[in-house]
Amino acid sequence: MRGMKQMSEISVRSFQLNDFDAIHELNKQEGWNQLVEKKDETFHGWINSEPALVLTKNDEVIGYLRGLTDGAVSLFVCELLIRSDHRGQDLGQRLIEEAHNCYPSTRVELLATSESEGYYSQKRFRTFYGFRKAAEEFI
Repeated sequence: MRGMKQMSEISVRSFQLNDFDAIHELNKQEGWNQLVEKKDETFHGWINSEPALVLTKNDEVIGYLRGLTDGAVSLFVCELLIRSDHRGQDLGQRLIEEAHNCYPSTRVELLATSESEGYYSQKRFRTFYGFRKAAEEFI
């Protein structure tokens, strides 16, 4: 096939059970230790989430979005992660848009870290305040 470039295919699809090991590895690489240490609970979260999307390149998981929605008003992004060597290509935005396309009447809400705050501000997300309390803190 002289003269033809083989292009790497980046696509978004729904989460499948066999994606979880790759997701778990991405969480490890990112240092998201609570998700890593609570592997069973994290898996349970994935199988009960909608939207649950993975970003693949040549069939390898390179990112994901896990969300929760009521289908009409709110779509909350629980986790959004792009592998570090694929950042800066608007792939996170692609996942958010794909999730929103599934539920077009919803507003999109998410929490950001201090490292990702600039990214979301640049994408015209508005700041809002929220609170969090882990399950262990209710004991």
